[in-house]
Amino acid sequence: MKDKIKDLILLQDCDNKIKEINIKKKEAPLKLQYLKKALDEMELMLKGKKDRLESIKKDRRAIEQGVQDMESMMEKSRIKLANIKSNKEYTAVLKEIEDQEREKSLNEDNLLQLMDEIEILDKNCIEGASELAGLKDQYDRTRELVEKEIKELDERVKALEQKRIRFCDSIDKELLKRYLLLQGRKGGIAIGSVIGGVCQSCHMGIPPQQFNELIKCDSLPTCPNCNRMVYWGEDIYFLKVLEEIRNPS
Repeated sequence: MKDKIKDLILLQDCDNKIKEINIKKKEAPLKLQYLKKALDEMELMLKGKKDRLESIKKDRRAIEQGVQDMESMMEKSRIKLANIKSNKEYTAVLKEIEDQEREKSLNEDNLLQLMDEIEILDKNCIEGASELAGLKDQYDRTRELVEKEIKELDERVKALEQKRIRFCDSIDKELLKRYLLLQGRKGGIAIGSVIGGVCQSCHMGIPPQQFNELIKCDSLPTCPNCNRMVYWGEDIYFLKVLEEIRNPS
């Protein structure tokens, strides 16, 4: 009976490890999600700054052209002013030149503001591009590590599944059926130890008479509380089995 229980313990350990590895396989890509989100947000932010920079540069060119056009108009007005004979017309042209100078001055002020903003955005875009390149490099390195980790986990699962087949083949069919039924109903834990008269799966006490039967190990009883199969965990034989599981050679 002890050998049968040992096979069940090893089968459950194998199933538990497969379950743990599959959880890790699902969690591994999550490491990339945060970086991908940060990368997408940074790319979007940098694109917004570049678009803003191009828009401002376009506005600057338009204003610079406007200033040049205004200077040409002012030059024409000055020429016209030199040839005027009438005081009334002279006053009107002077007013025209003043308005042109005022508009030119406003355009130049706007141009200075745009140039300041362009300088800041240029610097931000350069810094942002450098930061984005660093984040992309981090993402690529992390992706390689995740892919390597998943590959290693797949190999471990494959090896465990092969061991699982061997364990299942060595276990009595009815006992295996009982194990699989309990495993599905009990969150993956079909068999557990009893230590100090307490079931280690549900942490409830085992009746003394049943505990005495458990020590004899003539059968494979179930815990009266959680209905899992149980064995005496303080038996030297099973202690060695558990030690082998914890410290495989």
